[in-house]
Amino acid sequence: QVQLEESGGGLVQTGGSLRLSCAASGSNFGFHAMGWYRQAPGKQRDLVATLTSFGSSNYADSVKGRFTISRDNAKNTVALQMNNLKPDDTATYYCNGRFGAMNYWGKGILVTVSS
Repeated sequence: QVQLEESGGGLVQTGGSLRLSCAASGSNFGFHAMGWYRQAPGKQRDLVATLTSFGSSNYADSVKGRFTISRDNAKNTVALQMNNLKPDDTATYYCNGRFGAMNYWGKGILVTVSS
């Protein structure tokens, strides 16, 4: 059974930084894409950033220039470096791995940015 586990969340002040990490287990394949989504209370889950196994990245406009996604294809891990955090970045962040038409999700990790 494929599992994704996030780590690195927590509470940070405005302007601070956090680094989220996600490790996959139970898979015998490499994900075509890995990424991060987030969901604030009362809102839908939105894309933050994704990165394909070929190195093509995609970022939400709201995080461009502040967040950087990286991955280790061999280890099936993905990380999200978040700088200059803002209160609007407060959300539960979910790790995602995509293999063909299959999407796998972590349980989510909370990031809270205080003003």
